[in-house]
Amino acid sequence: MEQFKSVKMLAIGLAFLAWILYIKMFWPDTTVYRPPRPYLVSKNTSPVWDSLPQELTNLTSLLYWPRTPEDGKDLLASTSPQTSTYHLRGPTQATYVLGDHLEAILVARDHRGRPKTHGGDLFQARLLGPELRAGVPGDVKDLENGTYLLSFPLLWAGRARVQVRLIHSSEAIHSSEAIGVLRRVWRENQATVNFRGYFRGMKGPEEIAICNVDPHATGTKGSTCQYRDVVSGELWFCAAPPTLPCSSLVGHSSGSYLKVTTHQEDALLAWNVTDKLLPEGISPFLIRPPKTGNISVALSPEQPCHPGLRSPKPSGFYYQNKWHSLACSARSFSSENSILGCLAGHVVHMMGDSTLRQWWEYLRDTVPSLKPIDLHSTYQVGPLMAVETTRGIVLHWRAHGWPLRSSRTPIAALHSVARELDGLAGGPHTVVVFGLGAHFTTFPPSIFVRRLAGIRAAVMALLAREPSTLVVIKLANTGYKSVYGSDWFTLHVNRMLRAAFADLRVAFLDAWEMTSSLAVPDNIHPGKLIVQNEVAVLLSFICPS
Repeated sequence: MEQFKSVKMLAIGLAFLAWILYIKMFWPDTTVYRPPRPYLVSKNTSPVWDSLPQELTNLTSLLYWPRTPEDGKDLLASTSPQTSTYHLRGPTQATYVLGDHLEAILVARDHRGRPKTHGGDLFQARLLGPELRAGVPGDVKDLENGTYLLSFPLLWAGRARVQVRLIHSSEAIHSSEAIGVLRRVWRENQATVNFRGYFRGMKGPEEIAICNVDPHATGTKGSTCQYRDVVSGELWFCAAPPTLPCSSLVGHSSGSYLKVTTHQEDALLAWNVTDKLLPEGISPFLIRPPKTGNISVALSPEQPCHPGLRSPKPSGFYYQNKWHSLACSARSFSSENSILGCLAGHVVHMMGDSTLRQWWEYLRDTVPSLKPIDLHSTYQVGPLMAVETTRGIVLHWRAHGWPLRSSRTPIAALHSVARELDGLAGGPHTVVVFGLGAHFTTFPPSIFVRRLAGIRAAVMALLAREPSTLVVIKLANTGYKSVYGSDWFTLHVNRMLRAAFADLRVAFLDAWEMTSSLAVPDNIHPGKLIVQNEVAVLLSFICPS
């Protein structure tokens, strides 16, 4: 057994080294980091990040995307949503049977109507049942020869139609070209936004400096203040203020978006219209129940929802505006009493961005007996808390710490997820939910991986001291369509997020699919319908029966 463990650890180590080599080759950081001393460092001194854990392996394939030869000069050679087509892979049928799969071939074409000979476009497909308020995401496989394989499970009985969109498509530029710009921006820039740090002394005026995840991104030619997370070891930098010491940092806020595109790219990019429907290639059709039984909708698995489940693809679907999980037997929590009954005796810690704050706000608004407690709630980063004393319910929310685009907030309110987890005792009545994504698309992927490394170590420690603690990971939403935050970025962020925790006993909630399966406008902050279904899935893990 010990020999087997040694061989396994050696294999993990080799895979980890290969992954590090890949990151260095294809997603290079221009900074060479050195030990984080002294506190006030020279501009030319850059600290060393702690080495990443061996468990973060096999991520090289997650960053892969087919390269495209277009240089952007011949717009007529770019992919056109008007001329691209899709058709059934097999013979046309008027009806299909519940439980079958529908497959189609999509042919990407340019503005001249000529088939493309390479992949690299970002298509999103879904199967909709408008009358039944149903929807499910389709799987899109890039065959890298200009064609794409679309696959849809048939999960309800009734009428259905296929809808396909070309993402990052505008009047001037189309998907593979836009992704080429996004790839360059993500790879070549240490940051595409900056932040402000507010310094205050006992006397004199306040001083403001530029801050960021990388010392070179602060824009200063002088010394740099560095701040190290006491748990994860991650570093944050601010240009040294003119007169005040680094220790006088008291506030944080968003700064500005940095210029990251060329004049030619500016002329091409028109992000105000960023996805286009392809012409309907498959006529609406009817899905009928099987001959045996009177089933009108695919049934969820009988097993209760619990951490450690393997996530199927798709993870679920909407029917009658309700999300039906295909991983476990998710429950419905449609009344105040059902929510209170589930949360009774639990302390729920939510840590993430504003899309996770929507969950806290939904519970506060839906359950009047949950009383908010003012904990500097005027700040975008929280902390927020609501309690129900008769049932022993406590709901917390706070932002995930730097990097965070927000209005001005006290530094003391910025706690990293790893720091929060390190301070939890855990146990059967403790629920931890965290969601990361939107605030990390403005940095190269190595920054996100460093964040995942610290959180992963904290989650492992929490589960080691209290294995009964429930840890739920919310994947990032769709709905970003700019050079600073896009669905293409988010797709990769979600892949890394899922892979980093795949071997741990945690639960995943696929918000990417839940925010892209219905024919509703894309919004990084979805409406109540989607939030309600997301919270119901969370509650199904807290109260599986």
